[in-house]
Amino acid sequence: MVSFGKAATGVTALGAAALGYAHLETKRFTLRRENLRVLAPHSRDLRVLHISDLHMVPGQHRKREWVQSLIALSPDAVVATGDFLSHEEGIPSALEALAPLLDIPGAFVLGSNDYFAPKPINPARYFSGPSQLEPTRKQLDWAPLVEGLSEHGWLNLTNTQHEWKVDGRLIDVRGVDDPHIGRDDYSQVAGRFNPEADLTLGVVHAPYLRVLDSMSADGAQVILAGHTHGGQLRIPGYGALVTNCDLNTRRARGLSSYRNSLLHVSAGLGCSRYAPFRFACPPEATLLSFSAATN
Repeated sequence: MVSFGKAATGVTALGAAALGYAHLETKRFTLRRENLRVLAPHSRDLRVLHISDLHMVPGQHRKREWVQSLIALSPDAVVATGDFLSHEEGIPSALEALAPLLDIPGAFVLGSNDYFAPKPINPARYFSGPSQLEPTRKQLDWAPLVEGLSEHGWLNLTNTQHEWKVDGRLIDVRGVDDPHIGRDDYSQVAGRFNPEADLTLGVVHAPYLRVLDSMSADGAQVILAGHTHGGQLRIPGYGALVTNCDLNTRRARGLSSYRNSLLHVSAGLGCSRYAPFRFACPPEATLLSFSAATN
């Protein structure tokens, strides 16, 4: 008969091993590829790199080098869906990681962690609903981040819309500020997408249903989002336990249908520096290959 003490020791050792692996998994960067048949017949393929949730901290050399290596994919465009930062001094590190990609057409929105400094939190609170912004969180000087991206021609999609020319293709793209902290104002961009565009694209950090519903109703073929970290801790065979928003866990990561649109939620490339763990959910970027729809 196994004694209670030995059983407890075994459970403790198993838990420590799982925690150690979960920390190592934060460095197991992964490229996913998705094919989306949404373009008009006879259209040339369009390759868009979707990155999200960098959560950069000074000294994250492995992450920086991996993100820089994505230039070898030769994407036509880059879309970044927010939370570039996880440190008050993270802006130079984020811009350095993105530097090779900044010469490619790009578009971005910000997330709550770009506006406010990270703060320790009890992870169990996520099971009671989306996290709340504490009044005591320090505001960040996020303007240099926006300036650093915009000066290279990347489009700031904060509650705005653009007719975006990418390699001769017209993308009608619109985005909102982060719904997770109530900064979204869809009324600024509401209205039907341009039916003559080669692609109609919605961009948001946190995929709250009020924004997804509006973008889909207005004719977005594809909506790109981040924020969820894919659940961050997933149970093999089951999936994510939480999304930290009102999106259901089935859509916490990857490509799915949402009303009249396709929704792609990135599991992101980082996590809070106060919760540096992932399990069955490696950090990722996604190369989205858009091609002509089949009849």
